[in-house]
Amino acid sequence: MGLAAPTRAARYETRANVMVEIPLRAARPHADPFNELTVDAVFTEPGGATERVPAFWAGGELWKVRYASATYGRHPFRTECSDASDTGLHGITGEVEITPYHGRNPLYQHGPLRVAADHRHLESADGTPFFWLGDTWWMGLCHRLEWPEEFQTLTADRRAKGFTVVQIVAGLYPDMPPFDPRGANEAGYPWETNYARIRPAYFDAADRRLEYLVESGLTPCLVGAWGYFLPWMGVAKAEQHWRYLIARYGALPVVWCIAGEANLPYYLVKGFPFHDAAQVKGWTEVTRYVRTTDPFHRLITIHPTGIGRLSSRHATDDISLLDIDMLQTPHGQQEAVGPTLRTVRESYADRPTMPVIDGEASYEMLGDRIPAAWPRAMFWLCLLNGAAGHTYGANGIWQCNRRGQPHGASPHGGNYGKIPWDEAMNLPGSLQVALGKKLLERFPWYRFTPHPEWVSAAEPTPANLEPPQAAGIEREVRIVWVPRAEPILLHQLGPSGAWRATRFDPINGNTRSLGLVHGDEHQDWECPAPDRRPEDWVLILEAKGAGPTQF
Repeated sequence: MGLAAPTRAARYETRANVMVEIPLRAARPHADPFNELTVDAVFTEPGGATERVPAFWAGGELWKVRYASATYGRHPFRTECSDASDTGLHGITGEVEITPYHGRNPLYQHGPLRVAADHRHLESADGTPFFWLGDTWWMGLCHRLEWPEEFQTLTADRRAKGFTVVQIVAGLYPDMPPFDPRGANEAGYPWETNYARIRPAYFDAADRRLEYLVESGLTPCLVGAWGYFLPWMGVAKAEQHWRYLIARYGALPVVWCIAGEANLPYYLVKGFPFHDAAQVKGWTEVTRYVRTTDPFHRLITIHPTGIGRLSSRHATDDISLLDIDMLQTPHGQQEAVGPTLRTVRESYADRPTMPVIDGEASYEMLGDRIPAAWPRAMFWLCLLNGAAGHTYGANGIWQCNRRGQPHGASPHGGNYGKIPWDEAMNLPGSLQVALGKKLLERFPWYRFTPHPEWVSAAEPTPANLEPPQAAGIEREVRIVWVPRAEPILLHQLGPSGAWRATRFDPINGNTRSLGLVHGDEHQDWECPAPDRRPEDWVLILEAKGAGPTQF
């Protein structure tokens, strides 16, 4: 795209849901354009509705407006600048012509995400159900995941496996002090020291990565900053930061995560860890600002910490500002199961109803020790208890460890392990959660509801171990995840109906038909444990009249 300012009545063309960029050039220099000026473009849609789209400072005298819409036709615009005397930024007119999209990218085909009418799951703008399978690349915009080769390699792997979302932080990272060299990208830091002004060069480099995710069909869940930056920046600067993100990335099909661990103070604060109510209050103000400023109305969530309630509802003072209840449940093995199960069930039952997604569960190989069985267990625990999707995480990827150059020490002195990102990319858990997603997508998973009463262990289970989990659709389909190699009892099968039973191996995706099964006089059926006795297993029951599923 050219960088010269458009003439008046400039015309642009793009396809539905695809971002278009409109450059503007100030007619005269300004000493501090980022802090002195605000620039907007007011677009009028074919139906007459208007949207005020923020422009962003791109460095020097250059500003840019980015726009996208699903509505075909002419979208005239007029710019407004806080300095009305600058004729390069104020009063520029033009139009964007939106034409149909004919490509294969699902984010453009179906449109950006919204909450479905049932408030339980997500869907694209055209009503297509959206299965959130996220991956955690918190520091994926820094130089330690090199562009283009390494970033594109990881993207291709996740896309091939069936991931749909990448959770990624906009430069103000966890697990390091501000302006730590580990957090820079090839253009440096996102802000000048003391947060005097934004640095557009950082975001020019970030553009390439985020736009590549979108072009690969992956939705960025963009985390504005880690929560502990708020006391250093202040609410006003945090709002400036978010206005810049909205202007720069709001025209992409993104999800906004206002802050990571929004209720957790910096690691070295006296009394750490604790729930920081003042920080929550500040991030609530920022969330309200984003809600009122974003003309594209992208979905909003916030990422909580594991102090107190493990839910987004605990990380804001105004739940009405949120679209998604994002959870952070404990990292760990068996000890993490109980809190995860309890939190998902509480959030599913809570009001107002929102889609529930565990945005940070047990990371594979965290501390170089957590095996795939536990990230896999968290997937099934969450999905069969009402979650609208799930986010996987691998140690080595979230902090971008390199071979021979791990992230190293956290501010509190410990570290999370040395496994490099390219080894972590091939850990088995990422494939296993993807196999789970592919299985569930064979059914109308978005209609599933939890049914713990449908299943129980056939043999006594110790009180500290979780029971089998079940979900599905009455009289149509049931999915049961069994955490151990044990027989189970299926309940409420009906007085006369037959069910096709299939066993699914969540480790390798293999299936085995068990034929037609019937309930006994109590409408129960005992299903034996698998002969091969895997660590865990999945049972699928389909009502005989529903038509067999091809595995």
